[in-house]
Amino acid sequence: MNPMANVDVVLIGGGIMSATLGTLIKQLQPDWSIEIYERLGEVAQESSNPWNNAGTGHAALCELNYMPEAKDGTVTAEKAVAINEQFQISRQLWAHLVETGALPEPKNFINSTPHMTFVHGKSSIEYLRKRFAVLKDQPLFQGMEYSEDPAVIGTWTPLLTRKRPKNDKIAATRIVSGTDVDFGALTRYLFDSLAAAGAGVHVNQQVTGVKQLPDGTWNLNLRRLVGNHPSAVNARFVFVGAGGGALALLQQSGIPEIKGFGGFPISGQFLRTTNPKLVSQHHAKVYGKAAVGAPPMSVPHLDTRVVEGETSLLFGPYAGFTPKFLKSSTWFDLPFSIRTHNIGPMLGVAAHNFGLMKYLIGEVFASKKTKLKALQEFIPTAKIEDWELITAGQRVQVMKKDPKLGGVLQFGTEVITSADGTIAGLLGASPGASTAAPIMVDLIKRCFPDQYPAWEPKLREMIPSLGTKLSDDPAAAVASLAATAKTLNLTA
Repeated sequence: MNPMANVDVVLIGGGIMSATLGTLIKQLQPDWSIEIYERLGEVAQESSNPWNNAGTGHAALCELNYMPEAKDGTVTAEKAVAINEQFQISRQLWAHLVETGALPEPKNFINSTPHMTFVHGKSSIEYLRKRFAVLKDQPLFQGMEYSEDPAVIGTWTPLLTRKRPKNDKIAATRIVSGTDVDFGALTRYLFDSLAAAGAGVHVNQQVTGVKQLPDGTWNLNLRRLVGNHPSAVNARFVFVGAGGGALALLQQSGIPEIKGFGGFPISGQFLRTTNPKLVSQHHAKVYGKAAVGAPPMSVPHLDTRVVEGETSLLFGPYAGFTPKFLKSSTWFDLPFSIRTHNIGPMLGVAAHNFGLMKYLIGEVFASKKTKLKALQEFIPTAKIEDWELITAGQRVQVMKKDPKLGGVLQFGTEVITSADGTIAGLLGASPGASTAAPIMVDLIKRCFPDQYPAWEPKLREMIPSLGTKLSDDPAAAVASLAATAKTLNLTA
């Protein structure tokens, strides 16, 4: 590439968000030039890597944090339904790309895996009954089952009930249409397809400077990490999809929209086993209830994973704290992210989240025995020697201004766009990857308002339910689920 090449679109970061946005833009505007820059030696090595996340196709089928119990004891489905609607958009996009040959055989990145919720004790069982009653007739949750009978739950997955004390009252829900997604493989396939369509995918390239020029375009300074060779590129539009690294680059851009935002990093670990005797007895993603003070991404779960054709089980996560914003970055990320405009919100978050800090510190110093005890809540017969401890990806939660508290910690994702729509970035985490398609469609609508009307017919061709709610039309929901299941070889 020339020292000062001019391109239409630059995507910073080689994860699922950049891959999805690049794919959408290339489908909508094939003649636009796209260049992708990833500082590591391969794409999909941070949060999109299959061992850095749980691979759950987050459709709110099993995650209790999307349906918290209100103080008056009521449980509502609105947020869970909204999350499921978003996941259906991702499913429809993936199905379209499989049908058109842009993605390969679906089993290489997505597989049917029942989603379950599992709880103990009277109060939790009562809550789960309420949740099931609210969801069972929702069009996108059809087929959900509920049981308090250990014999029935044992047929769903034997490891949960074998040698469990008879006085341990349990309950579970199951829906067989859940999925396990290898977001690392999916990301690589999307970038391969982009490269085949003419996009440039560059690894070992770090963006060291982001500056807007008087004509509204963006000058990006680059440095090749192998050989330390500098270069530059000029872009009409820039997307910062660098995970935990996005905050620093958006701050460097100088756009006023990033003022007041900070990042709160949360680390984690998983226990993993490939023991065939254990793997053969469990085929599900089973989510429990979060500990008091635990962040949503720390909800304990026992997951079937299929990565590169090999099936394993994953349990966790065990949350922790480190000031690093990426697994491969430095311990100075958090202090270097502090600015005069975000120190107030950050202090506000610290003042009102003492319970979270106490929880994270406790997790950091948790012993192997404590970790085993958490696993045995799910698998009574678990032995630590069957499991290995692996490090999960870093998650950087959004800290932002709040008029009452000074600052709040936001669990979710936040799209930041400049007023002129020439630069955008994504902050935050879960449900993240599972909802990459709707997040990026919304970004396109915000950043390209002049082009969007002409692009909308093509978007609806790729994503038939775009702009509608499947949950409002049971027949449409059934048809959509069946169509995407057929194309992606999933259980309907």
